[in-house]
Amino acid sequence: MPGENLTRIEAQERRAVIDTQSYEISLDLTKGAEVFGSRSVVRFTATPGASTFIDLIARDVREITLNGEQIDPSAAFGDSRISLDDLQAENVLIVDADCLYTNTGEGLHRFVDPVDGEVYLYSQFEVPDSRRVFAVFEQPDLKATFQFTVTAPSAWKVVSNSPTPEPIVHDASSGSEGVATWGFAPTPRISSYITALVAGPYEATFSELTSASGRVVPLGVYGRKSLWQHLDADYIFDKTRQGFEYFEAKFGVPYPFEKYDQLFVPEFNAGAMENAGAVTFTESYVFRSKVTDAVKERRVVTILHELAHMWFGDLVTMKWWNDLWLNESFAEWASTIATAEATEWKAAWTTFNAMEKTWAYRQDQLPSTHPIVAEINDLEDVMVNFDGITYAKGGSVLKQLTAWVGIDAFFAGVGQYFQKHAWGNTELSDLLAELEATSGRDLTTWAKKWLETAGVNTLAPVIVDDAAGVITRFAVTQTAPADYPTIRPHRLGIGFYTLDDSAGRSELVRTHYVEVDVDGDRTEIPELQGLERPDMVLLNDNDLAYAKIRLDERSLATAIEHLSDISDPLARSLVWGAAWDQTRDAETAASDYIDLVLGNIGRETESTTVRTTLSQLQLAANIYVAPETRAAAREKVADGLWALAHQAEPGSDSQLQLVTAFANSIATPEQAGIVGRLRAGEETLPGLEIDADLSWLLLTGLAAAGATDAAAIDAALAADNTSKGAEFAAQARAALPTAEAKHAAWSSLIDNSDLPNTIVRAAALGFVHPAGVEVLGAFIPKYFEMLLPIWEERTYQIADYLIVGLYPRSLASVELRDATRAWLAENQDAAPALRRLVHENLADVERALAAQSRDAED
Repeated sequence: MPGENLTRIEAQERRAVIDTQSYEISLDLTKGAEVFGSRSVVRFTATPGASTFIDLIARDVREITLNGEQIDPSAAFGDSRISLDDLQAENVLIVDADCLYTNTGEGLHRFVDPVDGEVYLYSQFEVPDSRRVFAVFEQPDLKATFQFTVTAPSAWKVVSNSPTPEPIVHDASSGSEGVATWGFAPTPRISSYITALVAGPYEATFSELTSASGRVVPLGVYGRKSLWQHLDADYIFDKTRQGFEYFEAKFGVPYPFEKYDQLFVPEFNAGAMENAGAVTFTESYVFRSKVTDAVKERRVVTILHELAHMWFGDLVTMKWWNDLWLNESFAEWASTIATAEATEWKAAWTTFNAMEKTWAYRQDQLPSTHPIVAEINDLEDVMVNFDGITYAKGGSVLKQLTAWVGIDAFFAGVGQYFQKHAWGNTELSDLLAELEATSGRDLTTWAKKWLETAGVNTLAPVIVDDAAGVITRFAVTQTAPADYPTIRPHRLGIGFYTLDDSAGRSELVRTHYVEVDVDGDRTEIPELQGLERPDMVLLNDNDLAYAKIRLDERSLATAIEHLSDISDPLARSLVWGAAWDQTRDAETAASDYIDLVLGNIGRETESTTVRTTLSQLQLAANIYVAPETRAAAREKVADGLWALAHQAEPGSDSQLQLVTAFANSIATPEQAGIVGRLRAGEETLPGLEIDADLSWLLLTGLAAAGATDAAAIDAALAADNTSKGAEFAAQARAALPTAEAKHAAWSSLIDNSDLPNTIVRAAALGFVHPAGVEVLGAFIPKYFEMLLPIWEERTYQIADYLIVGLYPRSLASVELRDATRAWLAENQDAAPALRRLVHENLADVERALAAQSRDAED
């Protein structure tokens, strides 16, 4: 991002000389498809005589006035900044500009619905993109009130952080027929990145709830006209009410904003964004076709994640982005416990283990791993730190902390934190001080070991028993990787599981459980001495700790033979995770992991566990298996998935997931024939409906296998001319395994910058489909040639999609590894954030090569 970076030092220096009071922002959305008018009136105090700058990314700046004095825009504006000199104690700045709409999901995104031609806008400002819409001091510790005035087509709905006012419709005689102006009331003092504007002919429905304070809070749900029939607003309102009740009771602080709108917007990059009182969500959560329970549950977690942010992040905000984890980890943890305790999704912690912890463990073993409290030197640093450490490891460690201090003390401390720092900015020490006060525990050592160091520990049992099978010694060993040797304190459960055949079928049930504190290289557990050794010992039972676990030899054999017989879904998830860890670490063969999954996944009941495990199965078959046996492994996986789909309960979640995975795994013409007949309705599975999305998924699988062509994809798009259809079509075209198709996809992504964000993401996903590895090798030189230009010329989000998405990791070859190492050696001066992305790509290939070598030994 040339000229668009901001360092932490610059932010601190600016905060030392100014403080912001208010913004009055007028936006004119009637100037056409390219630009909108932006006029900002900013009031702030300053050290008299000081100089600083305000942030703005704009096509043209027409006027800059500081304290009544005109400033020449050509002299003061450049590199996303306006220079401000000779400040007074009290200052008024006016900036009048034309800013650009985007199609990247950053700033003010403009979307035209292919179904009806309607235009929809939404803002996305985290981290540094409110400056794409108005002149602003773009850092979280310069809070202010924001008053928006918006001129737009009168047929539109306009939503911001404050309640939507009645618009003033312009008189036809003014030459502005069909135009109206909405004048919003000022917000409370908030950070710029959580301000919001959503505008367009959205449909909406409204409700309300009564807050713990007795105040009535209006609720709204918004969506596009062409998707409105699929938006289940009543369910969303229901989960929102459950979340409000839970958080207000646990935090002891009423909801802090005037209203709560939830808006489902097109071409959104993330899952959702916590704009104060105006949360935006991806349209992936508007279900036009049947989706898995994993996706349904994830939507609930996301709804509650963003609601938790209204307190943690919006009411109380970090001073700088090194404490981004405080926002995201807390919301991740809080949304999971609320989902488990306040909604029907009672197994949310199993989902957390299967999804979040898998993500965290992977991220924490990359060369780019970092402490939870990361060193964020500039905006480029923070962009790449929206990762598995910030969200998933942080959330896992907070779960560990609640076990350490006690859940009641934890919530009490959080409540005091909100009350003491409402509408202000904080650092980590402010939260820890309140938790120490309510729990009576000194958290200095805990914080240093858990929050200021990187890496994941591995815990393993040491079990000695006598001839009668009675345990004479039980200990837990703890190891750490050489690069990150910290040994940490853990609060964890240890479960004993015994096979029970009394119900007429084998069941592995927990017969004993103990919670202990583990610290140091080895911790003796004397309370387990004298007990009969069970069939399986499970460390970290109940998943309190953040650590990889190993099973002793007897337990591992039991787990492999009886994984699907474990009665507790969270315990099963832990065993699934341990088996995958050992495969990723090249301790066990990928071929054995394939056998484990195919032998047990058919009886797994937890949707997210199935989803995660099937994804790992594909990874094992496509890049972890030894190259000489990979073709056979892929064929075996696809055949196994199709057999399991036949055995699945008709219409079940598992059936849908297994069919989808089968289509993505086609390895032979016979398998492609099955998928083709299934899509055409010539072959059926009881209970399986081939709806719009599943039809596309089947077609994409056929495309990757070379069993269809571009004409069939074009025909499918003509039948489903929607934004979702366009994404599927882009993925399917790029998945075609011919050199011609790959070159066309590459050119569309690299040689022009016109494609919107969601099409870029979808096409990149299709391009690297493992079925097309034979033609991907030719793109290794092209990939490294494009890195620096793409990083310099595209926005961060698009650059990330291309740099990560187009890396041909499915090759998993020595050639790719060596080329990646060579680029890193030759580009030592490249942006650290760019080098980090390339390092992470390299780590995936190095791990795959180690796994291949291990698999070849068997």
